[in-house]
Amino acid sequence: MPRPTKGPRLGGGPAHERLLLNNLAASLFTHKAVTTTQTKAKRVQPVAEKLVSLAKRGDLHARRQAMADITDKNVVHELFTNIAPLVQDRPGGYTRITKLGFRKGDNAPMALIELVLEPVAAKPARSKAKLVNAVKGTAAAVVAEEVIEHDGSETVVDENIVEEAVAEEVVAETPVAEEVAVVEEAPVAEAPVEEAPVEEAVVEETPAEEEAAVAEAEAEAGETPKADEAE
Repeated sequence: MPRPTKGPRLGGGPAHERLLLNNLAASLFTHKAVTTTQTKAKRVQPVAEKLVSLAKRGDLHARRQAMADITDKNVVHELFTNIAPLVQDRPGGYTRITKLGFRKGDNAPMALIELVLEPVAAKPARSKAKLVNAVKGTAAAVVAEEVIEHDGSETVVDENIVEEAVAEEVVAETPVAEEVAVVEEAPVAEAPVEEAPVEEAVVEETPAEEEAAVAEAEAEAGETPKADEAE
């Protein structure tokens, strides 16, 4: 079931309201602008924009759908032939409502509803923004590629440095191990060296005693011939 619109119904019933809005839309397409109350202008706006969208489509089915609402063939021809090409580049907003004040007598708020048939002008700011965004996107992509390449080179350098450091550590550990072994073995080798002087002392004392004995023997031998000569 269709949802009813908000506010009081225009006319005496739903069929009367539908015919009233369709006739108002037909007048709008014929004269390009209509002065009416604000309530009717706001209610006819979606009906008129729907018909303009059908006219922009332009096929036979769309024309038959428009003929179901507007029975005047001349108005449908005007809509499809003259109005649709003027709004072909416009994405939406085919009508404009302008408030005109209050009507004399019943003080009803009045408004002017008209078709927007001006050509669509492209906004330069939007195109510049797109260009700037495109430039920024290209620059960001270039920077990202440079960062990736830079990171890759740094990774290779780091691996080489690590390999060199490991090799240096291995080379450095070898002399240290040898030095430790030499230091640990040194006291064991030095122990007999310290005992050597004692033995040398013993060896040195023996020739001294022998020389002393030899000297004494020579002295005794020398005294004996002298004694013989004296006799």
